[in-house]
Amino acid sequence: MYRLTIGLLAFVLLHSLTIHGQTTRTLPRVELRSATVVHLPGEVDSNSPAVWERVDGQERLFVMTSVAGRPSTASGLTLNRLSTATPIELDPWPGGGVWMEAVVADIDGTFYGYYHNENVATDCDSGKMIPSIGAARSRDFGATWEPLGTVLAAPSLSYDCVTNDKYVVGGVGDFSVQLDADSRYLYFFFSQYVRTEQLQGVGIARMAWADRDRPARRSLVYQQGRWMPAAARFGMERWVASAFPIFPAVEPFHDDDKVVDAFWGPSVHWNTYLEQYVMLLNRSKDTDWNQEGIYVSYTKDLSDPSQWSAPAKILNGGWWYPQVMGLEDGSGSDKVAGELARLFMRGTSAHYIRFIK
Repeated sequence: MYRLTIGLLAFVLLHSLTIHGQTTRTLPRVELRSATVVHLPGEVDSNSPAVWERVDGQERLFVMTSVAGRPSTASGLTLNRLSTATPIELDPWPGGGVWMEAVVADIDGTFYGYYHNENVATDCDSGKMIPSIGAARSRDFGATWEPLGTVLAAPSLSYDCVTNDKYVVGGVGDFSVQLDADSRYLYFFFSQYVRTEQLQGVGIARMAWADRDRPARRSLVYQQGRWMPAAARFGMERWVASAFPIFPAVEPFHDDDKVVDAFWGPSVHWNTYLEQYVMLLNRSKDTDWNQEGIYVSYTKDLSDPSQWSAPAKILNGGWWYPQVMGLEDGSGSDKVAGELARLFMRGTSAHYIRFIK
């Protein structure tokens, strides 16, 4: 543990020194300003993706919210004028709970959704969960969906049945996605909860956008400077992930105490003002997932995960699922924002977030 801690400190120090050759003095800053409270339609206990699409000649914003493993869709002309959230249809249901955490609209109007899927760890007696990441497709603006299979799941036997963690015994999930500027790769920024301490934290995977209709067994995970194929183990049909985290846990989720020091729940958007990608993160402090704070990280290059800057705190405490919502009609969403945007946590925004160069 001592040797691991020293290694992680060195990693954080190195990460804090440079991003594309810039010192930390040149990194952007964030300013929060109180605002009239805005609630997304429906209850929320996950990331809430948003996409713009032209319907009957008019641009509409579609927002998906999920609670207790059941997603819903709302739409409207602006973020402040959304309809009542209507439960979606996902057939066949993949089992367990489904939280639709990311949606990307194709050029033909097809929605590709990516969901956090929780199932009970049947090999354990705790009733706790194992999350994985699945994909689905909708041709009616998110009302009905057809599942496309599992995109990422934890390796077999990577669970910890005696963990002190309140919710999970392992798995991967609590994520967001970002399509690169050339529509070549779809990047997954996910939380990894496997038993091995060194592999807990925030991982990154990518999949060729050309494989969006057949995503199973198509992902590459980032492992210390290389993109490596995730490999099916022992003939299993589930697609497994073993990424090396860009932000590894300092105090793991699964050990013999209740102290945790780990980033999780990354939400990534392209900031048109900064001309950089921005990641918001939760930081957990114990096995009950109480929140130490909300953090921000930056990069200009999705293809090199080592370029993400060291996370900097923007808020003490806070709530799970921090995400930015852009305010620009026709483009502002959870994936695109400008200098001034809304900061949402668990589906509620009480602050503007301003990015400063």
